[in-house]
Amino acid sequence: MIDILPIRIQRTTASRLAEVDLDHIEFGKVFSDHMFAVEYRDGEWQEPQIVPYGDMAVSPANSALHYGQAIFEGMKAYQQADGGVALFRPLDNWARLNASAERMCMPAIPEELFMQGLKELIRLDAKWVPAKEGSSLYIRPFMFATDGFIGVRPSDTYRFMIFTCPVNAYYNKPLRVRFEQKYVRSAEGGAGFAKAAGNYGGAMMPSKLAQDEGYHQLLWTDASEHQYVEESGTMNAIFVIDGRVVTPALSTSILDGITRRSVLQLARDWGMPVEERKVSSLEIMDALTKGKLHEAFGVGTAATIAPIATIGFEGHDYDLPTVGPDAFSKRVSAALEAIRSGEATDSHSWMVKV
Repeated sequence: MIDILPIRIQRTTASRLAEVDLDHIEFGKVFSDHMFAVEYRDGEWQEPQIVPYGDMAVSPANSALHYGQAIFEGMKAYQQADGGVALFRPLDNWARLNASAERMCMPAIPEELFMQGLKELIRLDAKWVPAKEGSSLYIRPFMFATDGFIGVRPSDTYRFMIFTCPVNAYYNKPLRVRFEQKYVRSAEGGAGFAKAAGNYGGAMMPSKLAQDEGYHQLLWTDASEHQYVEESGTMNAIFVIDGRVVTPALSTSILDGITRRSVLQLARDWGMPVEERKVSSLEIMDALTKGKLHEAFGVGTAATIAPIATIGFEGHDYDLPTVGPDAFSKRVSAALEAIRSGEATDSHSWMVKV
């Protein structure tokens, strides 16, 4: 482990920021000037550096490309009301990255290395953090195997990197979703709780089929019975049923979402009943038809809160009631925005100044 982390910094000679209209950017397509990188070899992390954002060379025999040893995180930095920049719950992302690394037989990232590299990078590209309401700097830490070796075994070498991109809202309208009761995102005992690249690759085809039918996303169900809700697309799913905040309980097939944790904490702070348990498609549809399903929404780093307007079930579409300004999803979205911008009290110490 590295105790003192001298990070070599190579600044770009020509920032691209002046070329970017931050008010009109497509999510995930515009990248900031620099990236952080560190190599793992001989059993330790070595040579941390920040360099200009750009392409990198890998062997055609790179084992991540062939055998899927690749993980990532998604997190954000926010412009503060006082002009500073702060990160939202970065240590939670660090801990989850290491949980993913353990599941994928990859080395852990020391906290000091993760946080120092992250903070140095954000400080260097602080002008890329957009100030517009609803905007943020999306941060993508990731790790992948770097052995040039064709053989099914854990790599001996790895690269950990972080790059960033300014983003606006991920979704600009309520979602149409449907229950997926044929294909499976993950199964109990698998790697669904990890942010492993293969989870997302395997979900693309069924997601594309749903999009071709006019839906934005899927409501994934369990692998054995295809009845119990797991996630909503790439987000956790939350329902407000008869005044209760209900969400699927975490398992080895469900990602422990940091936005999910935050939303449930705020609900508890406000005295709302919170239930983390199995939630079946039949329960959701029964509550909807009886007028007891008040809200349904996805939660995740990219979208934060993504309201669901329509649910498809067994070939039919069912519209949810239009939510008013006092709806839980509206209030919790506003509360998170206020905490992240520094305009509200951060009672849980979620924000970390850069």
